Amino acid sequence: MNWYEKLNQYFPIEEMKSKKHMEALLQERKDIYHKDEGVNHVLMYAELPDFIFIDYLFVSKDARGEGLGSKLINKLKNKKKPIILEVEPINYEDSDSEKRLKFYQKQGFKHAESIGYERRSLATNEINKLEILYWAPNNASEKTIFEAMQETYTLIHTFKDKELYGESYQPVHEVLTIDEGNNQNIFDELS
Repeated sequence: MNWYEKLNQYFPIEEMKSKKHMEALLQERKDIYHKDEGVNHVLMYAELPDFIFIDYLFVSKDARGEGLGSKLINKLKNKKKPIILEVEPINYEDSDSEKRLKFYQKQGFKHAESIGYERRSLATNEINKLEILYWAPNNASEKTIFEAMQETYTLIHTFKDKELYGESYQPVHEVLTIDEGNNQNIFDELS
């Protein structure tokens, strides 16, 4: 099974980029977009001067619990930059959603409570709500994380969207919002 098939089987359709999109990023944005692939894992990420964005992290069921996910995260942490990623809220019909959150919590990630993130999936045409998690060695503010996420959305998610999908994703100001109000910490939902 190739790297894209592994990701496609694990991630929901509304979160997946097309293979053409990912290949275009790997070719045309190779200065920032990277693939780290092994027998039991696929890690797709963007490294920019001030932060790292984890686009996809897959560890096969056969290798879970062996520390492979932690090794991959630590490899990125060693770059000493904030790391951001998107994660779906807990879905009690999908036991992996809670396991993923527990994994990232154990890795020291925080929930960016003030950042709202909802985008329409070009695959399903449904609104997809995601949460932003981050790890910051320099105690970066959520405003800094928000700005990094805006840059990620523009450089990575909407890269050649019209050309690749025949339509465009929503503009960044419709997708990402910041509100300093009291939002629920996603980690509070963990049992």
